[in-house]
Amino acid sequence: MDRINLSDAKFKELFGDHAGPMAETDPDVQEMLNRFIFGEVFYQGNISDKLRELITIVVLATNQTINQLKGHVFAALNTGVSPIEIKEAVYQCIPYLGFPKTLNAIDAVNEVFKIANIPLPVESQKTVTEETRFDNGLEVQKSIFGDIIGKMHANSPENQKHIQNYLSAFCFGDIYTRGSLDIKTRELLTLCILSALGGCESQVKSHVSGNINAGNDKDTLLTAITQCLPYMGFPRALNAISCINEVIPEKNNK
Repeated sequence: MDRINLSDAKFKELFGDHAGPMAETDPDVQEMLNRFIFGEVFYQGNISDKLRELITIVVLATNQTINQLKGHVFAALNTGVSPIEIKEAVYQCIPYLGFPKTLNAIDAVNEVFKIANIPLPVESQKTVTEETRFDNGLEVQKSIFGDIIGKMHANSPENQKHIQNYLSAFCFGDIYTRGSLDIKTRELLTLCILSALGGCESQVKSHVSGNINAGNDKDTLLTAITQCLPYMGFPRALNAISCINEVIPEKNNK
């Protein structure tokens, strides 16, 4: 099948018989969008459509492109992503976007869920308590980044130790330990969020290493960034790929 037929089939699978938001006013743009995203990008690499939609959702949340986010929440449901998985993907954005932007995304998801007659709230995926959140978070953090985390805590100036504590207890304790999405998926989504933010190359590199430790290989990372490309543009995608190549150099083919 060529990309025209591929895009037609994939678009219908994701969105049903909807013609697309620009079909009447800007048909050339709608054609470019469909054929590039759904005829090419969606077929590059070997990750599931469910994971592609979760990646798309977090990038759209990062960009605060709310109308498109709503459309892809419907698409995610159509590919078999559960309501809990969608919520958890959006919750994964909190440490990186902050609460206000993430709340905007949550409102958009809730709007779609109400239209789809999905009961709210969804089942809680919380696994930690006030007593365990720091220790459990630190354990997850070390599993992703290794012994450097202990050194970061030990070497942090006294007036900055609270930031390291927040990272362990909040980012990795309250968020990463939640159910429904495993660490491997959460790390991949985090890489996509940071790549879409722009200006976070240091953190992108750290999470490239974290992804490898979590079980995602380089091809998976490149496929994930390719999936982000239509939604965040070439400059940020190329910056992310440069970070991936710096951490995981290409092997010389001789």
